[in-house]
Amino acid sequence: MQELHWARGDTQVVVTAALAGMACALPGNWLVLRRQSMMGDALSHTSLLGVVGAFLLAYAARSAGWVGEAAFDGVLVLSMYAGAIAVGVLTAVLTEWIRSLGRVESSAALGVVYTSLFALGLLLVRLMANDTHLDLNCVLFGRLETIPLESIGQTLPRVAWIAGISLVINLVLVVLLFKELRLSAFDPALATTVGISARVMHYGLMTITAGTIIAVFESVGSILVIAMLITPAATASLLTRRLGVMIVLSLLLAVVAAFAGHFAALTLPSLVMRAIGGPEVESAGTAGMIAVAGGGLFLAAVLLAPGEGVLPRLWDRLQLRIRIETEDLLGWLYRREEAGRGIPLSASVSESWPDPAASPFERLLSRAGERRAISAGLVQRTGKELQLTDAGRKTAEELVRSHRLWESYMAAHFPLPEDHLHETAARVEHYLGPDLRDELSQELSLPDEDPHGRPIPGEGRIENRE
Repeated sequence: MQELHWARGDTQVVVTAALAGMACALPGNWLVLRRQSMMGDALSHTSLLGVVGAFLLAYAARSAGWVGEAAFDGVLVLSMYAGAIAVGVLTAVLTEWIRSLGRVESSAALGVVYTSLFALGLLLVRLMANDTHLDLNCVLFGRLETIPLESIGQTLPRVAWIAGISLVINLVLVVLLFKELRLSAFDPALATTVGISARVMHYGLMTITAGTIIAVFESVGSILVIAMLITPAATASLLTRRLGVMIVLSLLLAVVAAFAGHFAALTLPSLVMRAIGGPEVESAGTAGMIAVAGGGLFLAAVLLAPGEGVLPRLWDRLQLRIRIETEDLLGWLYRREEAGRGIPLSASVSESWPDPAASPFERLLSRAGERRAISAGLVQRTGKELQLTDAGRKTAEELVRSHRLWESYMAAHFPLPEDHLHETAARVEHYLGPDLRDELSQELSLPDEDPHGRPIPGEGRIENRE
C-alpha cells in the first residue's frame, strides 16, 4: 500500500475548500428551505456568463488604455464580481418574468433561462479563450490542486482569503437578517404583511448567492460549486428540524466533505486501480472528490438520519409489526382460554400459533412477537404450550375489549354484515387506548357483548403494553 505523505500544501487545499464550502453552505440553507435548490444550480452556471463577460470587458478596457496595469488586477476582480451578481439577479428576474407572463411552471421557466445563459457563457469561452488568458478547465473545474504552487511562502493562499472574507460577510448577514430570512422563507405572505418585503429578500438572497459563487469560483469552478452550495444544507436538513442547528451542521458538513474529499483524492484512485489491475494513478481531482464526499454524506443521512432515514423508518416499522404480533398472540391465547370456558371461537381465529397459512416472513415475525411476550413476562411456556401470565391476561383483556368495542361501534353505525366486522377491528385494536375505549363504551351505552354475542371484558390498567 502506497504511503500517504500529507504536506503543508494539502492543508492549504483543505482549508481553502473548507472555507469555500462553508461560504456556500450559508446561502445554500435558505435556498433549500425556500425549495429553490435548482436556482442555486442555475446561478452557479449562469454566473459563468457574467464572469466571462466581465473578464473580456476588463481585458478590452486594458487594451484600449482605459485601465492601467497597476489598477488592472483590482478592476478585474471587481468587474467579475459585478458581472456575476448582475447575471445572477438577471437569472432570477427573467425566471419570474417568464413564469408570470408566459404562464409556465417555475421549473420550466428556470430551465429556459438557466440553459440559455449558461450556453451563452460557454459560447463566449469557446470564442474568446484563444485570445485571452482564459483556461476552460479552470473555469469549469477550478484549480484547487495548484494552490500550493501559487502560495509558496504564504500561510494561506489568496483564494482562501477571498473565500474566508465571503464566509464572514455571509455569516454577518445571516446573523443580522436571521428573523427576516426565516419569516420570508417559511411564510412570504406573512413577511410582506408585517413589513418585510419577501421580494427584496428573494433578490437579496440571489445577490448574496451570486457573490458567494464568484468568490469561490476561481478555486472550485462553475460546475462543482453547486455541490458546495446545496449538498451540505440538504444533508443537514435531514438531520434536524431546528433551523439554527441546521445551519451549524451544514458548516460542519462542508468542512468534513472538504477533508474527506481531498483525502480520498489522494488515496482512493491508487487503491481502486490496483484492485482492478488498471494503470497506476496517483491521485484524482480534489474538487470532484469533494463533491463525491458531500454526496456520500448525503446518502448516509438518507439512510441513517434519526426519524427520517430509510433504515430507522424500516426499523420502526419492524418494531411495530413485532408489537402487533405480540398483541395478536396475547389475544389468541385469551380467546383460547375463553373457549375453555365454553365461549365459542370465531371462525377467523387460527387453531395454532403461528397460523400455518401465514407466509414464512409472517411466521418469523410471529416467533419474534412470541419471544418478546415471553421476555416481557406476558406469556410463559410450559413444555410446548404457551400460557398467559396475570400481567399478560390484563393486557389481553384490554386488547380484546378494544376489538369487541370497535366491532360494536361499527355494527351500530354502519350497515355491515357481521362477518365484515372482524378484519377492521383486528387492525384498529392495536391503536385504541383507555380514553378511546371509554368514549366508545359510553357512546354504546356500556355494552356487555359484541355483535357476535361474546362478552366484552372490563377495563383494566397496565403501565406498559410493549
